Amino acid sequence: MTSCIKFIATDMDGTLLSDTNELPCDFFDVFKALDEKNVLFAAASGRQYFTLLNMLEPIKDKVLFIAENGTLVMYQGKELYSVTIPKSEIDSIIDVVRNIEDSHIVLCGKKSAYTETKNEQAQQEIMKYCHQIAFVDDLLDVDDEFIKISVLNLKGTEEHVYPFVAPLFAATHQVVVSGETWLDFMDKQASKGQAIKAMRNKFGFTFENSMSFGDFFNDVEMLNETYFSHAMSNAHPEIKELARFIAPSNNEQGVITVIKQKVLQCN
Repeated sequence: MTSCIKFIATDMDGTLLSDTNELPCDFFDVFKALDEKNVLFAAASGRQYFTLLNMLEPIKDKVLFIAENGTLVMYQGKELYSVTIPKSEIDSIIDVVRNIEDSHIVLCGKKSAYTETKNEQAQQEIMKYCHQIAFVDDLLDVDDEFIKISVLNLKGTEEHVYPFVAPLFAATHQVVVSGETWLDFMDKQASKGQAIKAMRNKFGFTFENSMSFGDFFNDVEMLNETYFSHAMSNAHPEIKELARFIAPSNNEQGVITVIKQKVLQCN
């Protein structure tokens, strides 16, 4: 029964957001209705926490932020959960990715994101997802607690990055194609799904009364950790096969449509 939903997690890009990077027109009204029903809403994204915070500023104290693909969970300005990567492993990954043509590295720390790319097009794309970003001369010299390495390749990461890094790192790390032009490295245990599992006891929801929405491979574990799992109609074909339900596309405001029909209109 979807009327018993207590927790909803949604990916952002390609899922809640339109292709023009916009929230659904009535998103905040729907959020208010969910809040009145005591449904916890989570923005579960590969995006940086600071970016999500800026995007959802009017409701920032009521949203659970599952940022950086589940490596950092924030609520009401406090860190509830994180999974870091040791500096030695960070350096090894950077050394390899630097040799992959047309690839731009974003080192994601708790304080900020960092990049050394001088490519203007890449910088503009990176700044869409990283509200707090530092441009540095050498990523190996950065001091922070690191939770993720993102790789941008505008030609496509599934074809041009993943085949080179998976044989070296997939056994020891999460290596995930998280979008057409993005790939992420994380700790082997890190994912949106693991973050959701860690939050269950704290917030009192269960697998059975959880709902999720996603479109790409970084959403797999999240969909597996929620019974009412939805792939967007624009999702990768493998994600559609994994999810229990299909939602209308991100450009059709599919997340909001499903929430209205299955959660808000139920008694």
